[in-house]
Amino acid sequence: MSKVFREVSFNELRGVLDPESFPFENTEILEAPDEPILGQLRATDAIKFGMGMKRGGYHIFIAGPPKAGLTYAARACIEEQAETEAKPPDWCYVHNFKEPDKPGCLRISAGRGKELKKDMLELIETIQKKIPEVLESDEYSSKEAEVHKAFENYRRRLIEDLSNQAKEEGFILQVSQVGMVIIPATKEGLPISQEKLAELAEEERESLKEKSNKLQEQMKEVVRKIREAEASFKEEQHKLESQVALYLLNQIMELYLDKYKDEPDVIEHFKGLQEDILANIGDFKKKEESQQPQMPQFQIPQKEMVFRKYAVNVLIDHSETQGAPVVVESNPTYPNLFGSIERQAWFGALFTDFTMIKPGVLHRANGGYLIMKALDLLKMWLSWEALKRALRDQKIRIEDLGELYGLFSTRTIRPEPIPLDIKIVLTGDPYLFELLYLYDDQFSKLFKVKAHMKDRMDRKEETVLQCARMMGDFCREKGLRHPDRTGVARLLEYSMEKTEDKHKLTLELGDVSDLIREADYFAAIDKAQFIERIHVEKAIEKRIFRSNLFEEQIRELVEKDILLIETEGSKVGQINGLSILMTGDYEFGKASRITATVSAGREGVIALERESKLSGNIHTKGVMILTGFIKERFAHNKPLSLSATFCFEQSYGMVEGDSASSTELYSLLSSLSGVPIFQGIAVTGSVSQKGEIQPVGGVTRKVEAFFDICEHRGLNGRQGVIIPEKNVRNLMLKQSVVEAVKQGLFHIWPVKTVEEGIEILTGLEAGVRQVDGTYPEGTLFRKADERLVELAEVIRKFGKETNENAKRSSEGGKEQAQ
Repeated sequence: MSKVFREVSFNELRGVLDPESFPFENTEILEAPDEPILGQLRATDAIKFGMGMKRGGYHIFIAGPPKAGLTYAARACIEEQAETEAKPPDWCYVHNFKEPDKPGCLRISAGRGKELKKDMLELIETIQKKIPEVLESDEYSSKEAEVHKAFENYRRRLIEDLSNQAKEEGFILQVSQVGMVIIPATKEGLPISQEKLAELAEEERESLKEKSNKLQEQMKEVVRKIREAEASFKEEQHKLESQVALYLLNQIMELYLDKYKDEPDVIEHFKGLQEDILANIGDFKKKEESQQPQMPQFQIPQKEMVFRKYAVNVLIDHSETQGAPVVVESNPTYPNLFGSIERQAWFGALFTDFTMIKPGVLHRANGGYLIMKALDLLKMWLSWEALKRALRDQKIRIEDLGELYGLFSTRTIRPEPIPLDIKIVLTGDPYLFELLYLYDDQFSKLFKVKAHMKDRMDRKEETVLQCARMMGDFCREKGLRHPDRTGVARLLEYSMEKTEDKHKLTLELGDVSDLIREADYFAAIDKAQFIERIHVEKAIEKRIFRSNLFEEQIRELVEKDILLIETEGSKVGQINGLSILMTGDYEFGKASRITATVSAGREGVIALERESKLSGNIHTKGVMILTGFIKERFAHNKPLSLSATFCFEQSYGMVEGDSASSTELYSLLSSLSGVPIFQGIAVTGSVSQKGEIQPVGGVTRKVEAFFDICEHRGLNGRQGVIIPEKNVRNLMLKQSVVEAVKQGLFHIWPVKTVEEGIEILTGLEAGVRQVDGTYPEGTLFRKADERLVELAEVIRKFGKETNENAKRSSEGGKEQAQ
């Protein structure tokens, strides 16, 4: 090749950091980074805005790539702000004395829930002890005796009056435990037997019967008065008990009422508690027995059941919380989100009450922030629908799933909903955000703040230092060895490799964190104090070794000439293309032979992969672009009359993407012009209809793949790869490639146009179209143009002969018919 073409310079082959330029020896001496998230100004601004908007559905969706550490970033940013916010209140569930199947919720200042539970236990124990003592005291007994004596005296008078009246009428009144009976009697006051009663005259019997009926009526009246008196006695007795108990309760509860005077919900509950104790004073009369029969473990003692309603179930306790709570939930099932109602065996049946209500993460994060992965939440559709309803109603309802969806109708409790004041933060893929925004009508009303996170940031002096500080903070947190200067430099170079850009650093923090862990493992084997460059290199090599089996198998097929790739000589219509293969966690470059053939016809440019349905839409578009380029360069003064086919040889899977479109064009131009292409050069890059070479992805892996083949067969100083000029910044080549280029054994040519690329491949000038529409003599485009003229002439001549033959056949048929 006589013409000198630009090659990628040595310092452009790889982004290299000088460890000596770092203002630190190792990350152990560095402080934690000032910012919780690096390089995410747009996202942090959106998150802070969403945190500031407390009402109106301004929940946050953090969108970004899966490995960008969305959850970590969200938590780091939110915790910094949440620490400055006020603590939310504690929440307790208590017995509802008016509606026992609807437990009530108590709002109480942060940290006082446990205190209330303890105080309530002490209060009930004190009442249990004091009430029996007071009700058995001499003072109370004397007052009760007075009331009882008055009742007995009144009862005795009524019975004596009735008895005397019965005697006057010749009857006697018998009183027993069963009741009172009036029977006829003799003058001596003895009951008349049935025999003697039968011997009486009819008039006497009728007279006795009439008197008996009157006495019976009087007796009923007496019984009624006794019952009224007994009811009045019980009422007086209960009133006496209540007065004594009320006086006692006022004394006992005065301290607690004063202690919780600033808690209106607690004061209201104390009032209901007092009324219930007075209404059920009998439960407190008997002292606790010293010994009780042993109950099975799965059964609740009767005495405990009686006083269980006075307990306090502390649902949420913020006594140790600093600022607003920040909760990350990785398993957002319905019970985990909204809580549950447990059950306990009670004489063979399942029993539940307010003490068995358990909280969910919505309760723990209430008054703060709840972070979840959107995809995890959407997998639990019951949780997603219930969460939207809770956010819309601003209430947390604890409901039994079986009862909620009609699976069974067992009666259970229905706790009072707790007011919901929370900020939900979802993390997920941007595409998932778009789907929810378009197809879920409630999503846009609830999640009004989108924080879009990048997966990379600019490589600057300050960002390099911030990354080093973050590495040090990570190592301190996880108890790992700290990287020294060389280790930091290699980790940052790996970060650039991930972005495929020498001027960018990856924000996929999870991947870099894993690499630090793996490098720490190899540093431990070497018993090194710090993670050095060699340890990071070893971790990267082992990571590749664990995943590149498929790559090694393809390389073996190339080395054994089973997959045909040539690196010597020149051939017409044949070229080495480069593509990327992905195996889930690993991707690598692969060289492929691409061939093209040209013949007369009108089919245009045909890709065999497209015809066999082994190509995607983007590859098909690339083929159509080639047709546009051919028309733009050669169809300005003649019709395009050709049938051209090209294909990826020995390719049996799907082909997608347009990164080989320039390669296909070079093979087509070679086939058209008859000029051979040097086989020691591989090509990557897409092309426009105007002949501009456009950047593609995976350029580093593609170059390394072809270099490995050439190195195995022997480098001769003429081999290399043509890449788009815009991809030079994406080169992060391994050291063996850098050394080969430095020694002139391997070359990398950046090109801007098709003309530059075809000249490197063929050594022949491409040519520029002249004023008369032709290309200069001896140029490649002149040869291709002449071939297209020949093909057009063949088509024209063949079409003319075909038309004449058809005409003669038509005339001969007419004569025969005549």
